Amino acid sequence: MKKVSFAEFGGPDVLQLIDAEEPHAGPGQIRIAVRAAGVNPADWRIREGQVLAAHPIELPSGVGLDAAGVVDEVGEGVEGVKLGDRVFGEGSSTYAEFAVLSAWALMPEGLTFEEAAGYPSVVETALRVIREVGVQPGQTLLVSGASGGVGSAVLQIARDRGIRVIGTAGAANQDYLRSLGAVATTYGEGWVERVRELGHVDAALDLAGSGVLRELVELTGDARKVISIADLDAPKFGVRFSGVAGSVPEALAEAVNLISRGKLHIPVEKSYPLAEAPLAHVDSQAGHTRGRRVLVV
Repeated sequence: MKKVSFAEFGGPDVLQLIDAEEPHAGPGQIRIAVRAAGVNPADWRIREGQVLAAHPIELPSGVGLDAAGVVDEVGEGVEGVKLGDRVFGEGSSTYAEFAVLSAWALMPEGLTFEEAAGYPSVVETALRVIREVGVQPGQTLLVSGASGGVGSAVLQIARDRGIRVIGTAGAANQDYLRSLGAVATTYGEGWVERVRELGHVDAALDLAGSGVLRELVELTGDARKVISIADLDAPKFGVRFSGVAGSVPEALAEAVNLISRGKLHIPVEKSYPLAEAPLAHVDSQAGHTRGRRVLVV
């Protein structure tokens, strides 16, 4: 089978499309014929060797955590899923023609494989950081870097819970943020004052790692009310860095619930073939994403 792999840490050019042996489902796992794989910032952070504490790996290594596809192998002890089912979930080395998943859910009706591949890690992360930051219904949450996959999920989940959201993004994504129910403003010079004019901020999330933690602490008045998933310098500001996943099965169940109720939709900004995984990483690292990027198998 074809699989994206890297033999050393480094830039996008270390990614290679290789011929590899097919993986097989172990106990409590399933294997899918991958139709699409989600491209997450965690993927290129792992490729660079940034987050080895959370994601220890041995080289050479495959790439990718999220995928959607068709079940073609069911491991021992697995119930509730059968060959031919359309599923989405989280596993390892998902940039490949076949991948083993350790957490999955049946795809909601009407969802394409490309759309489904963009949800697992994104929704888990969004649910986790909303919980960790402690924001409550009726309060205001500031989201820095709100137009990407996690931001798109945070905005919609928070609004569904009765939380007011202020989102920052580039000028081109202001209408997009508003369409998700956020009060939108641009980043750049004067952004702190623009946020202050929009009202009191109870909690804040840094999703882009753009060097704004000092300002987020200033706006909330308490470093404990700020969570970052993107700035490894967070502890220097007394801010918690959230990088270890919670329950993926619970997150997938919540994703199905939200999608089925029409409360969550994350658009796919761009799709790439497996051979263009390096370009997908370049584009992901550049930011300014509206929704998700996925690889199509």
